[in-house]
Amino acid sequence: MTAERAKKMILPLALAQFIASYAATNMNVAISAIATDLNTTVAGVQTAITLFTLTMAALMIPGSKLTDIWGRKRCFVAGLIVYGAGGVIALLAFGLPQLIIGYSLLEGVGSALMIPPIYILITVVFPDVKSRARYFGVVSGAGGLGAAAGPLIGGLVTSAISWRASFGLQVLVVAWIILLARKITEPAVSGRRPRFDFTGAVLSAAGLFFLVLGLLQSRTYGFFVSRTDFTIGSTVVIPKGSISPVWLYVAIGAIFLTWFFLHVRSGERKKRDVLLPLRLFRNKTSNLGLGTQTIQWLIMQGSFFTTSVYLQEVNHYDAVKTGLVLTPATIGILAASAGAGRFARRHPQRWLIIAGFLVTVVGMALLLALVRAHSGIATWIPGLLLFGIGVGVMLTSSVNVVQSSFPERDQGDISGLSRSVSNLGSSLGTALVGSVLVAAKLPAGKPFAAALTVMLVFALIGLVIAVLIPRGPGGAPEEAAEEAALEQAPGNETTATDVA
Repeated sequence: MTAERAKKMILPLALAQFIASYAATNMNVAISAIATDLNTTVAGVQTAITLFTLTMAALMIPGSKLTDIWGRKRCFVAGLIVYGAGGVIALLAFGLPQLIIGYSLLEGVGSALMIPPIYILITVVFPDVKSRARYFGVVSGAGGLGAAAGPLIGGLVTSAISWRASFGLQVLVVAWIILLARKITEPAVSGRRPRFDFTGAVLSAAGLFFLVLGLLQSRTYGFFVSRTDFTIGSTVVIPKGSISPVWLYVAIGAIFLTWFFLHVRSGERKKRDVLLPLRLFRNKTSNLGLGTQTIQWLIMQGSFFTTSVYLQEVNHYDAVKTGLVLTPATIGILAASAGAGRFARRHPQRWLIIAGFLVTVVGMALLLALVRAHSGIATWIPGLLLFGIGVGVMLTSSVNVVQSSFPERDQGDISGLSRSVSNLGSSLGTALVGSVLVAAKLPAGKPFAAALTVMLVFALIGLVIAVLIPRGPGGAPEEAAEEAALEQAPGNETTATDVA
């Protein structure tokens, strides 16, 4: 593929990742404005935001599987259309139900359909790890920019115009992406289209829904001991001081996920098409890469959440000024992502993940050492900049390691799994931080230090996992490379079926 064609293909993919990441963070600065305008409560708007996260997390694996059935480009465009329709409904909402339908459900479903094809298309179109690293870096940088700039852009738009204008902006960008997507070309898919495993989709979605819901409930009830009564209707199911209801939700999610794995194992024994083949979990390199991905999103979202709350509650900054203070982290993510291709040409992906964690740890340590209540903006810059650089380096490399660990026929499945663990990490990061901030019985300002210290500990755990990734070209296991080579060998071709 020529450089010009590659640019035309990457632009819509990067924009789609940007808008999905933006939607996940910009709403937090407009909660009060939305509640007032729609004559509802802050809790109601927070519920809508939570449902968006739950919908996206629950449907990411089924959405990814549809790429093998509908085709990658078709699934990508379908997701954009659903997302855009949701944005229009949210823009015109006159009450909380319409906001939930448009934002929480349709934008969540659209995200689950359009995000997996982004990473699949890059993997199958660019066969070498170094080229993938370059374009994964572009997409990861766009995602990091969307997540980091969401509060800033959302705050500016809400303050200058209205919260509705933020949804209008999303609709316009999505319409532009749909036009750009006409330039996307994908390789023809060999073999038959699999059947959709509806039972597996329901079980996996239910399991992830309750698992993520439980993590999000920790902000209210705490992780271990319930801070308030847990009621259903007017009945107190778990009294204050007992075990947190978080574990009730997690247990329900675990039951559904266990049921899902038993269903998949039974289906594979009977030679049926399943939602997620179990062989994906037998790849050591991919498993460790998924582990680093989970922790990367955990510490990124958790640290951003800690910093944002600290700046607003301790320094009394508004949303716009908070976003500006976070700019060094955004610059770091973009700079590291822009250099991903150059880094991949010079260093193995495993080494880059390790280096990324090391730089991130140094950045977090600088934040703990330099920042004090009401200290100047300059004290934030070194730590946030290094934090952003470290995250940008390792996010791109982890995605590359995971996606490159499997041949083309498994790209739909591994992409959905990869996006699901990223969502799980994000939810766990904000949940842990929220729980620590409420539970920490320390003098003013110290709960934030405690929350950031927890994130630092997870970053060190991620570093250990990164060191355990097997050495190899690009971090990809030899068996995956051999399997891909066998599939492309003369005599092994099958008739190509273009499902795009």
